[in-house]
Amino acid sequence: MRKQTIAVLLAAAVLLGGCSGYYETGPAQATEESAQAAPGQTHAPEIGDSVGPGGGVPSSKDVVIDSLELPDTPGTAINPEIFIATDIHYLAKELTDFGEAFDEMSENGDGKVIPYVWEIVDTLLDVVVERKPQALILSGDLSLNGEYLSHQALARKLARAERAGVKVVVIPGNHDINNSGAAAYQGDDVMPANSTSPEQFAEIYADYGYDEAISRDPASLSYISELADGTWLLMLDSCQYEERNLIGGMIRPETYEWMEPWLEQAWNEERHVIAVAHHNLLDESRIYESDCTIEHAEELEEMLDSWGVTLFLSGHLHVQHFRSSQSYDIDEIVTSSLAMAPCQFGVLKYFSPHTYDYHTEQLDVKAWAERHDNPDVNLDDFDNYAREYLQSVFYRQALSAVQDKNLAEEDKDAMADFYALLRTYAVAGKAVDVREEAMDSWGYVVWSEYSRTDLMAMYLNEILEDAVCDYNVFRRDDE
Repeated sequence: MRKQTIAVLLAAAVLLGGCSGYYETGPAQATEESAQAAPGQTHAPEIGDSVGPGGGVPSSKDVVIDSLELPDTPGTAINPEIFIATDIHYLAKELTDFGEAFDEMSENGDGKVIPYVWEIVDTLLDVVVERKPQALILSGDLSLNGEYLSHQALARKLARAERAGVKVVVIPGNHDINNSGAAAYQGDDVMPANSTSPEQFAEIYADYGYDEAISRDPASLSYISELADGTWLLMLDSCQYEERNLIGGMIRPETYEWMEPWLEQAWNEERHVIAVAHHNLLDESRIYESDCTIEHAEELEEMLDSWGVTLFLSGHLHVQHFRSSQSYDIDEIVTSSLAMAPCQFGVLKYFSPHTYDYHTEQLDVKAWAERHDNPDVNLDDFDNYAREYLQSVFYRQALSAVQDKNLAEEDKDAMADFYALLRTYAVAGKAVDVREEAMDSWGYVVWSEYSRTDLMAMYLNEILEDAVCDYNVFRRDDE
């Protein structure tokens, strides 16, 4: 039986989530417009044998806890770590002057710390260059809203990791391609900007998966990439962007046809495979299933399971979470958005389909600022700034939702405080840390009496029922 350090079986947990597209709007047209970048910024806070499918994939490598040996060069140790970052929502500085329109967009979003996305990405790359993992996986929503200039700017940043010898692989998210919300922000104006086509996406990120792929799917932006230890990354394009981008995900029928013979080859070669997509394989969120879980995901589950693929990595939720399938031998780990507090990334050590370890690490943006002599006061205590920024967004959302209700003002305030606190901890995968405190609060009492059919009230109950463990640590060891 599978052994895990998690005390509570995931199948018993009630799930949470919230997809990335719910609070964002943009201009309906896409033409190239850009503003000059501001020379500086100061932002005030808002507060084995080939036995066939089904028998398990035997490992062809010796497992070493702190290092791996390259299969063709015994004795050569490599870092077994794989970094996973997702939902960066990068914006090219050429697209903003940090004026009123930019501030309004940031403050009325879903809590991404867009005013500091550049410092966040630079901090991540510092860690990547220092630690030199096997690979850095970016699992979609690379750009804020699919701006062509944003993709180009991020790709230039990623070159630093490649120069340090770190393999970078990317896939698109629902924000990245044919997005009519691509925009520039100058003064109090929001102006359409050039969006990105599928062909342009593959061209921009040619050095980050596409030109180095073992195989590319002719029908999508899916491909297979090989790591230094021989593991294959099955990078699945789960996005729908024909004509315009949609929030929800699916795998095209043609992609299944492309995928299966390669999974069969991996099986026959006793090769390990990790699947990666932007959208979720499992119903991590029961509230937002239609926009977060891949359509007809059972078909994908069955195919992956039949060829011994046990690990699926995704993003999209902007929430740190994981779940194990109740029908198949598959674990899914969802990494939270890099651009939202606590601004963390995943670290995976993968030794075989039956032995892997995952945890998250929070970026130290304050230390980055000190190293680079950045005087911005908000970076002096960035962890608190980012958390308060996120919490203030959630507070305003809740207060707006109940503002016209027949409730006392102090009750509305208590409800908004409760909602903001619980959602902030849920995003970090740590709602368990405040569950008891939250349920003892007056805000919880008011929400409980408010409405059982209200979406926010239902979502809060899902979070509380799901708060059974810390979702930042996952370990599997069946061997």
